[in-house]
Amino acid sequence: MNNYETVFILTPVLSDEQMKEAVAKFKKVLTDQGAEILNEEAWGLKKMAYAIEKKSTGFYCLIEFKAEPTVVKTLETSYRRDEKVIRFMTVKLDKYAAEYAEKRRKKYTKTEEA
Repeated sequence: MNNYETVFILTPVLSDEQMKEAVAKFKKVLTDQGAEILNEEAWGLKKMAYAIEKKSTGFYCLIEFKAEPTVVKTLETSYRRDEKVIRFMTVKLDKYAAEYAEKRRKKYTKTEEA
């Protein structure tokens, strides 16, 4: 099992409910394939560096998970099939990046509790 981090941008014309449904759909794809979701962050509506499909903003979402390499291919196929996804990127985390992500998660949860 490898550690992965995926970031995807959803189209800004979605309502909050539709955005949450899309994120839940991708989480279900991961869990159905046997992946363990470690962290999920919704970064919200952000301005993009350049326009994509004539849109200058998008809903950014991050999911960290542990899975087998074949799961990533299935996840990215579901991204490509969903018209709500503008861009996506999945990265395999090495041991240093995994340690950093762990520290960032702990820091993030501490600030949420305060």
